[in-house]
Amino acid sequence: MHRFRFLRTVALLLFISASLSSCFSKYIISAKQVRKHYAQKKVKPTEHIIKNDTLSLCVASVGADTLPMLLLIHGAPGSLWGYMNLMDDEDLQKRFHIVSVDRVGYGKSRLKKRRFVTSIATQANALLPVFEMNKSKEKVTVLGRSYGAPIAAKLVSMVPDQVKELFMVSPVIDPEKEKFYWFSKWGRNSFIQLFLPGEFNTATAEKYSHSDELKKLLPVWNNLLVPTTVIQGGNDWIADPGNIDFAKKHIKSNRAQYIFLDNAGHMITYTHLSMIKEMLLKGLLFKDHITSVDLTPDLQEVSGN
Repeated sequence: MHRFRFLRTVALLLFISASLSSCFSKYIISAKQVRKHYAQKKVKPTEHIIKNDTLSLCVASVGADTLPMLLLIHGAPGSLWGYMNLMDDEDLQKRFHIVSVDRVGYGKSRLKKRRFVTSIATQANALLPVFEMNKSKEKVTVLGRSYGAPIAAKLVSMVPDQVKELFMVSPVIDPEKEKFYWFSKWGRNSFIQLFLPGEFNTATAEKYSHSDELKKLLPVWNNLLVPTTVIQGGNDWIADPGNIDFAKKHIKSNRAQYIFLDNAGHMITYTHLSMIKEMLLKGLLFKDHITSVDLTPDLQEVSGN
């Protein structure tokens, strides 16, 4: 009887592991998928590792490094390849040196002797070496999506003189609105974690620390003075739509704007690519000047968080 119960428990855990892997596989892009995606493309990002004594940071870049830098920071789970549609865009390639980065704990990016890095401040600090890639005489535009948004904000607060503009898309920034799901607790099970992608386990560790980390970030919002755009979807099942209200309340800059898209989900950088492009290319700061806000969303494949 005990053996039967044990086997039943193991079978249940394996079933949950398989279910979780299947549910979140779309957010993790394999090297094989990347090779297939770029097999026939003329312009391909260059991938390399930034290294020092404690850090290995994987970045992929496209566009001349003498152009202004556009730094892209992914969420959780996710990877630098979650921004392939932006890196592939010919108009953006002509305007920016586009740099997408694997945050530490994802892909090939690591901090020495650290399996998970749940600290927003540590995540942001690890991205500082990327600014050395900016060979232009212009400031950097920073875009962070989902869990990458608060990291982007912290990063900007550390080097405000080097940043032109901050975009937070589908941000998870309100410590009181952290969402948990039926599978969240299972993702913390050490046996189940053996069968899950490392990126998923990293994301789980971040989730259970995120609310406390966001509370530590509260002083940052009052001092966030660079032009800031917050974009939130009304049908976002990952980032509570109320996050935009938090941003309005706590960001004191008079150079901030807030765009709420009633019918948009979480992956706004894919579904509303034309709007994102227009804002990046034209540097528009007021939403009534953005012509594509109410246009039918672009039909793009969703991949990455």
